[in-house]
Amino acid sequence: MAIRVLLVDDHRLVREALRNVLAKEPDMNVVGEAGDAASAFERADTLAPDVVVIDTDLPDLNAIDAARRLRHRAGARIVALSGQTDRRFVAAMLRAGAAGCVTKFAAGIELVRAIRAVATGQSYLCSIAMTSLASPAATAGSGSDGAPRLSLRELDVLRLLAEGVRSPGIAHELHICVGTVEVHRRNIMKKVGRRNVAELTRYAIREGLVGS
Repeated sequence: MAIRVLLVDDHRLVREALRNVLAKEPDMNVVGEAGDAASAFERADTLAPDVVVIDTDLPDLNAIDAARRLRHRAGARIVALSGQTDRRFVAAMLRAGAAGCVTKFAAGIELVRAIRAVATGQSYLCSIAMTSLASPAATAGSGSDGAPRLSLRELDVLRLLAEGVRSPGIAHELHICVGTVEVHRRNIMKKVGRRNVAELTRYAIREGLVGS
């Protein structure tokens, strides 16, 4: 069955370009479009898309609130299409419920990969967004040491651990076995120099991966 996609961008030409890209993929079907958040909510309610591709610069609502509301209202997986690559912004979009983030500079094959990944319950960051998220925190005076380079899967596991999800729940969410979750947890602890889940949680909050 084709992945049902809703495109949300306030520029008609951008939507047309994205639709043309996705029309070439036999496993994807653009079921609707919207030019603002209010229309996106209505379309999502009626069309029940599997994935919502949402521009992060909408005219009527900020990207983080729009992503959060779409995720909660429609239950769709969210791919953020962003012109911003700041690590704090990328982290905030992930906290809001986006499962993928692709920059507008990489909106071709990267977008197709992102949609396929999030439709199957995985996360996807394009290379630019991933590099940004894995880079050291840039905020002066934050007291943050350099952020170690965690893999995308390790970031998934860390975020869920910090949200209080236990290993069986993480395994179910990420479609991996419990033993693999435990391996990732040990690797994360070694990389970030933390000894238990409580310390990992504080680290994840400080780095902007989850809300406080």
